[in-house]
Amino acid sequence: MLLGTEEEAVVVESLPNLDRSTLRERALQALRAAITTGRYRPGDHLGEGELAAHLGVSRGTVRQALWHLQQEGLVTAGHRSMLRVNTLTPAEIRELFRVRASLEGLAARQIVSSGEIHAATNSLRQALTRLTDPEADFAGLVDADLGFHLLLCQLSGNSMLVDTWRHLEGRSRVVIMAAGPIRAQPLMSPDRHEPVIDAIENGDPAAAVDAINGYMASAADHFAAGPRRP
Repeated sequence: MLLGTEEEAVVVESLPNLDRSTLRERALQALRAAITTGRYRPGDHLGEGELAAHLGVSRGTVRQALWHLQQEGLVTAGHRSMLRVNTLTPAEIRELFRVRASLEGLAARQIVSSGEIHAATNSLRQALTRLTDPEADFAGLVDADLGFHLLLCQLSGNSMLVDTWRHLEGRSRVVIMAAGPIRAQPLMSPDRHEPVIDAIENGDPAAAVDAINGYMASAADHFAAGPRRP
């Protein structure tokens, strides 16, 4: 399209690089959200052409977004390098929750040793109220549950711990969303989280670690078992 003035041409010609960068980020965000909210389910094929047409971007933009999602563990290459939403095996699910238990146990110990126990437990109890929000849908409850565990890590003051936990967040969300509300929601009740807060409040890091290990072991067993057969 021809522009009416030289000034307009200069303005428009300065935008393509910014637009391409924005498109890459938007495509990445859109695909990540589609996977972590369950729109694309574990095992679903992710074709570059179809995704590019759906998002209104180039195949190259989609390819870059999918590469990032592979690094996050949300997408995997299968037969003939065909990309699919990652499906975690029962063993991988157990590994995921075991690593999370280690990270969150470390977070609890560091909170207790920080001298900021009162402020931390108040923040955690406030975060827990989101799990009883009557207006929240399943995706909102998953956000609240993972938000509680993320906050636990953030309150440790250990940025490397937080970065490591966040690298597992997408896979945790996929596992929970794939289980569905009937199977997943019982594991997200406040009652299952309160023992962790109580132990931190009492200044007992060993009890906090035990509570976290118990919670994560139970979640691993539950999600690794898959849906029950009638």
